[in-house]
Amino acid sequence: MPHIADAYSSVEKITASGRQLEASALFRAARALQLAQDHWGTPGGEQKLDDALKLNQRLWTFFQSELAASDNPLPPELKWQLLKLVEFIDRRTFEIMAFPDPDKVGILIAINRNIAAGLSATPAGVAA
Repeated sequence: MPHIADAYSSVEKITASGRQLEASALFRAARALQLAQDHWGTPGGEQKLDDALKLNQRLWTFFQSELAASDNPLPPELKWQLLKLVEFIDRRTFEIMAFPDPDKVGILIAINRNIAAGLSATPAGVAA
């Protein structure tokens, strides 16, 4: 069955729009963070947390580099707000790494899910 999931993932990458890919990546990172939170204190839980935090950090570092690119079409105010969000996520991630606490992970999960939901929504004026 894993080969079917790999094939689906490949097709998804080819056919999805940028917004859909970003939403999918955010949902995937949120799911990994949720699993880490759910398995807190269990065998393997610490590794799940480490893996989830690294995945989330890589994803947000990618967003940061895209936002900082000179050819990014977003309005400057929106880019600034999103870069401030990246800064918060970085601080929270390092705080969790230094002082692990399952309650601190919840905000990262919520941010990822909320932004992914917004990216998944059809923009106003666009036919479904």
